[in-house]
Amino acid sequence: MALSKPFLSRLLPLPLRLRPQLRLLCLATPTPTPTDDVQAPADAAAERRRRKRRLRVEPPLSRGPAPQRAPGAPRSASNPNAPKIPESAAVLSGKRLDLHRRILTLIRENDLDEAALLTRHSIYSNCRPTVFTCNAVLAALLRQARYADFLSLHRFVTQAAVAPTVATYNLLLQLYCDCRRPDAALEHFRLLLKDDSPVLPSPTTYRILARSLAENGKLDQAIELKDGMLERGLVAPDTQVYAFIMGGFVNAGDGDTAVSLYEELKEKLGGEPILDGVVYGNLMKGYFLKGMENEAMDCYAEVLGEGSKVRFGAVSYNMVLDALGRNGRLEDALKLFDRMCMEHDPPKTITVNLGSFNVMVDAYCRAERFQDAIEVFGKMAEKRCAPDALSYNNLIDWLGKNELVGEAEGLYEEMAERGVNPDEYTYVLLIESCFKVDRVDDAVGYFNKMFDAGLRPNANAFNKVTGGLVKVDRLDEAQGFFDMMPEKEVKPNIASYELLLRAYVDAARLDDAIKIAKGILLNDSVVFSDEMKSLLEGALEKEGRDGDMTKLYEDVEREKAEAAARAAEEKARAEALAKEEEERKKAEAKAKEEAAARASRAAIEAVLGRKKEEEEESADGLNVEEAEVVESNRNTISVSEEQTEGDEQKRQESTEASSGP
Repeated sequence: MALSKPFLSRLLPLPLRLRPQLRLLCLATPTPTPTDDVQAPADAAAERRRRKRRLRVEPPLSRGPAPQRAPGAPRSASNPNAPKIPESAAVLSGKRLDLHRRILTLIRENDLDEAALLTRHSIYSNCRPTVFTCNAVLAALLRQARYADFLSLHRFVTQAAVAPTVATYNLLLQLYCDCRRPDAALEHFRLLLKDDSPVLPSPTTYRILARSLAENGKLDQAIELKDGMLERGLVAPDTQVYAFIMGGFVNAGDGDTAVSLYEELKEKLGGEPILDGVVYGNLMKGYFLKGMENEAMDCYAEVLGEGSKVRFGAVSYNMVLDALGRNGRLEDALKLFDRMCMEHDPPKTITVNLGSFNVMVDAYCRAERFQDAIEVFGKMAEKRCAPDALSYNNLIDWLGKNELVGEAEGLYEEMAERGVNPDEYTYVLLIESCFKVDRVDDAVGYFNKMFDAGLRPNANAFNKVTGGLVKVDRLDEAQGFFDMMPEKEVKPNIASYELLLRAYVDAARLDDAIKIAKGILLNDSVVFSDEMKSLLEGALEKEGRDGDMTKLYEDVEREKAEAAARAAEEKARAEALAKEEEERKKAEAKAKEEAAARASRAAIEAVLGRKKEEEEESADGLNVEEAEVVESNRNTISVSEEQTEGDEQKRQESTEASSGP
């Protein structure tokens, strides 16, 4: 086999492989001996070890001075549970950026299930999603109020050690605030205030919490949140935080505190005029609550007059508009609304939104100008505003309370035409409107339509139809809807029981009243109030049935004991079945193990048998070959012997012939 030229060149000495002009230099250098070739790698390895030891003792200057440790002191181990620093935006590049764009495309296509699934699958892949990608999916789930899916994905990415940013915390806080759980939101907020937290709260964090606390009436906690913001100095005094807290005190009817909060904010900002218009709507409401109408209108003229430098957007305009509409200043509100519509120039300037039309609808309805309210409601499309279910419910509520049921039903039909899905509250408003004008059958029909629309009415919705039927003395139908609640997996509340109990007592149907009272006593989630107890006892005493209450309590105790015995029996039966199932599984597992062992033994025996047969066959083959070799040797020997005898005979004949005559 011929050798290739490159391979042959490697076999030549180094001087012969080099160009002619370099050979003299190589020949002048002593050629390394085999001993030197062996020692060179060893010396290099030793040098690397010495360099590593030197780096351990004397680290480079770029690492900074090494902390001094006392002799004999234990080494400090890093805490694996310490919070991790979130990634920067620079990591959003390459394949991770492609994944981010792909998930954003799924979000724009409203395929949130696929976006969340792709995020989960990518967590443990070679292309791990960034925290910004996870935040995008979480924000999309939050916008569609898919709170369970949000919490599931958030828990997954947290357990996968994706370090959260302040935006991640803000999304989680917003979820709890939307679910009206401000206490849970505060617990997570306190995690940001720890000394070892790598993330600090942002102004948005305080705004989310301030709004939720104010809307839920937790004004003391809102003040504590504001004071903490000022004391820590992590965030400058924020006008929106103050505006939300001022709004909470306005809703509570405390105009003095609202005005004092504005003065405090002005002082914190150095006494200069506040140029953010978001605070002036609640300031005007505070003045109106204090009876200072002139001051309120002076403030309005100052911040919205010519030459004012105060910045107003759609939200801040809406607050001032609401302050005017709530306090009988409809003409001023109309002028301001016209100004807002003229300044509206999207996308550069946005001064009108869906809330603006809702505020104007409220202003017209307070002035009992309902046709004008319907007219301005229909003009939303002119400003590219699409009404949602909340907007429809607001106007349907006003019309229903004023017995304009026909107009309310017209809006309900318009919702279907525009593709807006009515919610449970829409049907409850229609039920109340129909009961108000004695259209009982229509009210019951709207309640049944909830089930046709795939909605699940809660206990309050059942109470609306039950209470309406009670008022028109249709107690049997009311009882039928009450009995329907367990079938629809709805738990009655105390109001559900009290409605029927009062109705049965007023109708002198005391046996039915006792059944309702018995249901209250058997239901551990509600309490039989002293008022209801006195009402039932008084009705029974009038009828001379004093012993029925004692019998009622005895029956309840007996049924509770029987229920406890049945529960214990079912528990014991369940435990026995579980034990039997466990034993069966153990037996099946044992049988599988034995079958596997038998199969393994059979396989081993089969392999050993095959090997033995192969050895025997190979031994037989060797014997045959040996026999053939022996036979061949024997034949060779016999042939050679015959040749030898023939040669000797020829020699003898030649000898005899030569010695003849």
